[in-house]
Order: sequence, then C-alpha cells, then structure tokens
Amino acid sequence: MEKTHYITPAPLTFGTIQSILSEGKRIALSEESSNLIIKCKKWLDKKLADEEGPVYGINTGFGALHNRSISRTDLNKLQENLLLSHACGAGPEVPRDVVRLMLLLKIHALSLGKSGVQLKTVERLIDFFNNGIVPVVLEQGSLGASGDLAPLAHLFLPLLGHGEVWIDDKKADASEMLLQFGWEPIKLEAKEGLALLNGTQFMSAYAVYTLIRTFRISRQADLIAALSIDAFNGKIDPFTEILQSVRPHAGQLETARHIRELLDGSEIISSRHKEVQDPYSFRCIPQVHGAVKDAIDYVAKVVQTEINSVTDNPIVFPDEEVILSGGNFHGEPLALALDFLGIAVSELASISERRIYRLISGERGLPVFLVANPGLNSGFMIPQYAAASIVSLNKQLATPASVDSIPSSNEQEDHVSMGGNAATKALKIVQNVERVLAIELFNAAQAIEFRRPAKSSEILETLLKDYRKEVAFIHEDKIMYMEIEKTIRFLQSRKENALRF
Repeated sequence: MEKTHYITPAPLTFGTIQSILSEGKRIALSEESSNLIIKCKKWLDKKLADEEGPVYGINTGFGALHNRSISRTDLNKLQENLLLSHACGAGPEVPRDVVRLMLLLKIHALSLGKSGVQLKTVERLIDFFNNGIVPVVLEQGSLGASGDLAPLAHLFLPLLGHGEVWIDDKKADASEMLLQFGWEPIKLEAKEGLALLNGTQFMSAYAVYTLIRTFRISRQADLIAALSIDAFNGKIDPFTEILQSVRPHAGQLETARHIRELLDGSEIISSRHKEVQDPYSFRCIPQVHGAVKDAIDYVAKVVQTEINSVTDNPIVFPDEEVILSGGNFHGEPLALALDFLGIAVSELASISERRIYRLISGERGLPVFLVANPGLNSGFMIPQYAAASIVSLNKQLATPASVDSIPSSNEQEDHVSMGGNAATKALKIVQNVERVLAIELFNAAQAIEFRRPAKSSEILETLLKDYRKEVAFIHEDKIMYMEIEKTIRFLQSRKENALRF
C-alpha cells in the first residue's frame, strides 16, 4: 500500500522531505490546505471584479512594464505569455531529484493560501509529482531576485502543454504527456503565472538537496578522519573532553565526542609509541570539522525558514483584505547562506587532502605511497594529485556569488542576489568534497593494514570489513580511478544516521 503525505500549513522539515522522496510517498492536499487555496482565489476574483485600479502583475505588465495596464479580456493571456517568455534557461539539465523537490516545495508554498491560484492548478502539480512526471529544467538563468524566474518557467510550462518532461526515464513533449494522461492544459487565470514564477523554489530545492547530502558527508568526514588517525598512529589527547570544554563551540564539542566514540577500544590509539604532537590536519579535526558543522546548522535553519515561507509577489491576504507587492522573492537570505555552505564544506576536503598527503609521505613507519616496492609501483601517489586538483577547484567554486549583482529589467530590478548560481555551485562543491573523502578512505584503509596485527576500534574494523567487500587491498599498481569510484558508491550507500533537522 502506497504511503501518502498530506500537505498542510504545518512546516516542512528535512526529515519529512527525505521520507517523501526516499520512501516514494504520494502527496495530497489536506482539506485545510484546499480550503485556504479556494478562499484566497475567491477573494482575489471578487477584488478584481469590484475594483478598477492597477494591481501589479495581475492587471499590469511585469518588471519595467509595471505601469502598462492590461485589459480584463487579456488577463489570462498575460499569465500564459509570462511563462512562455520567461522560459529562457540555458546549460545542462537540473538533476531530476532536484526538480521533484522544486515541485514539492512550490506545492507547499501555494498551499499556504496567499498566492491566488486555482485549486486545479495545484492539483495538477500534485499529479505531476505522484505520476513521476519531471519537467525539464535548465541549470542557468536565474538571478535569484525576482524569484527563480527562468527555471520556474521551465518547471511550469508543461501545465500549458509546452516544454519537455521526463516520464519513466524517457523524455517527451509536454503535449504528448497531457494526451497520455488524458489531461487538458491548465488555463491560467489572473495572477497565476506570476504566482508560479515568482518564488525561490529553484534555490531552495538545491539547498535542501545539497544539505541532505551534506548532513551525511559531515558525519562521514569524522568517520574517515578517525580511521586516518589510527592509520597515522595519531594521538587521542587532542580530542579529550576537558580540552574541548574550555572552547565550547557546539560543533567542536560534537566532533571531538564523535571521534572519541569512533576510536573507543582501538588497540592502535592506546599504544604508547606516539609522536609528541600530530600535524594540524589530525590534531585540529574538532576545530575544523566542528566549525563546518556549526555553519551547516546555520544554513539549515535559514533554509528551513525559506521552504516554509510565501515568496511570490504580490502576496494576497484575504483575511486582511489586502494585496501587497514587496520583495519576498529576493534570494539574498539563501544566496548568502549557500555561499557560506560552499565555503564551509570545502574545508572538509581541504583538511582531508592534507591527511591524504601525510599518509603517503613515508612518515611513522608507513611505506612511501603506501605500497610495496615503491619505484616499480607508484602506489597511492596519484590519488593525492586528484584530491589536490579537486580541492583547488573548490577554492574557485567557493568564491561567493552573492557579492555580485547585475541590474535587469531596465533597472527596475536593480539589485539581484545571484542565489541561483550560489545554489548550483554549492552542490558541485559538496559532490567534490565527497570525492576527496572517498580518496582519503581509500588511502586510510590501505595505510591501516601496515599497523597489523594491532586492531582499530570495533566500529572502524566493521567499516573496514564492509569496505573490503567492495575495494581490495592494493598489492601492486592497478587502475585506481575504478577503486575511487567504488569508494564513492560505498560512501553514498551508507546512512550514518546523519540527518540533523
């Protein structure tokens, strides 16, 4: 029996979103949400029927054309033209999981009853979601200011029978999709096109998707670092509770506690033959990983607020009997947060690459490049090159997008957030970090074998046992990228109990 999640005005959480996507749940409107949508549309229709004055985007043009009045007979055509003209994205396709998130988040936002849309429009979007219909959306084109105009236009073109969609891994014209399901195109009414296009669901969907991956990666960074500590014959002293208590940042305390738990019972960590101090990349794991956790938590709080907000324009308040045009579509909160996320998470790869280097450098009794007969074999020399290249790329990607602004719409939209670019590159950074962490695991698993017969902790030995089912110990040179790809898939398959919100 299929599970159903009912959309209500109650806030969406990361846990709820993840369960909807991972468990393949259907979604449906609650009676409360349906009533809110109907109430708002009914009030808006009466308002337009009773009054002659201009209301932005409803009976006027858009952006710099806001002073151009539109006749009542053209109001529907105005909204249709909006979708057609704004669907001018470029670049590669947005990942389909992100597009599904865009649909979910927009449905939730419209269900709050402040956007003036038809009930059947929201119900058709739910039909798309439940039937696995994924509109083709392109990655580039949003300024993240008047909402995510271009990507959202692509998302909603199929309502009219335009654009392209994915159905069961096959791409089709939206007109063919409507025929296949026996649906008529939606005839947009006053305000609807603007309600669909104004909003931050492109940025928000990328943010949610990236954060869910980041929660897992942050926990795995600790796990892999703990294995590297034992592989390097590092010390447990920098992780003691009393040391953290005199600088009690939440992430630092959590990281040190996690490392202590991961190494509890390790024969290697408790051995006496230790250097006086470890390099910063080992000794400062609580401070670096911890600061990243604190940054992730901050970003998650911003995103949590955003996905439960009304971000189109103008916003209809039926209870207060007013329509207000403002700037809730401006992506600055997300742009700044996503830039911060990219900067913070890139540090996990930066410090990881340094641990990778120390493991292959021939220190502390480990063979140079972690392989027998170095010279004949290059061993793990070049995976460190790959990690260094990826870390360097992340430094470029982590340059903030939000510090830029290019005016548009004849200077009517004279400050923009560039949050769309912040969103897409944040995901690229997280994907890169995952690759570097995979290379560290590949190295650490190799290095720890040179500590035998001493054993690590039960947790880490279990990790190694599972890992060795996928990636074997390297005795002599072989094609390494295949082993790295296996390691990435291994990490992606693990849960790590990582969801933080």
